[in-house]
Amino acid sequence: MKKSERLNQMLRFINQKQQFTLQDLMQEFHISKRTALRDISSLEEIGAPIYAEYGRYGGYHLLNQMTLPPISFNSQEIYALYFAMQALRSFSNLPFQVSLHSIHEKFINALAEKQRQHIERIQDRVTFRHTEQIKESAHLETLLLAAIKNEVLKVSYQTMHQKSTRSIQPIAIYAMKGYWYCQAYDVTKKAYRVFRCDRITTVEITNIEPLIDLKEINVHNAHSLWKPSEKAIQFKCLINQDGVEHFQQQHFPSMKLITESESTYIVGSYEPTELEFIVNYIASFGKSIKIVEPNILRELLRKYYIDLLDNL
Repeated sequence: MKKSERLNQMLRFINQKQQFTLQDLMQEFHISKRTALRDISSLEEIGAPIYAEYGRYGGYHLLNQMTLPPISFNSQEIYALYFAMQALRSFSNLPFQVSLHSIHEKFINALAEKQRQHIERIQDRVTFRHTEQIKESAHLETLLLAAIKNEVLKVSYQTMHQKSTRSIQPIAIYAMKGYWYCQAYDVTKKAYRVFRCDRITTVEITNIEPLIDLKEINVHNAHSLWKPSEKAIQFKCLINQDGVEHFQQQHFPSMKLITESESTYIVGSYEPTELEFIVNYIASFGKSIKIVEPNILRELLRKYYIDLLDNL
């Protein structure tokens, strides 16, 4: 990192901390003690109101918060931001209903001429193949804000067969294979659930007290809240390497991979109401999967393929 760039980041770092030590700077910016001392001198020269406090518990203090210079990005950071924007192009719905076209125009117009030319060359050299968003999700902003504010929502949820009203506490939202999903705690059923956002037709903020503390829960570990019901049916399927790759692309908290005698299996459970879901999911593996148990699941998959043949 160039010194000018490091000093710029250091200004923001100490402006946020207000009180810091040489060790803080050394760890944050991966620099030596000598370099940290030189950087502090450089910051003082450009007017940063820093004073030293000596003694066993000494360090550096900022007299008052500073007006910071505008954030600047190097060329590599600009390219990374451009790539990130391209990854959003396939979604017609985004939280907060931000206009991606507007952001793109402002981004391009803010670049230096040479950087703009490089971005144009990237457009001619890189293609982004997206999974297009399949259905509109009208309530992404409300769901995300509820997760941030730790609120409980009353929602109408429409599946293929029925419409229900739920009270849910959103945890996080994520996109996968053309759909938006909401990880949530179902207050009504006292269970962790994942909802397809496009199937949420109405949303209403409630005064219901949240049942779980989200401080330690995030989009990455929310599945740990999931627990099968007493009626859940256990299943086990043998898969080959193609099946492993398919599983890694799409799986659910009710299932996991295990290895036995050098063979790989999917083991898990499904609820009696999820027969259509589990059959469709297993069928998506094609020839890379073989049902070990239960027998009823094997029969349902066989019926599924017979029905497909009848429709040819």
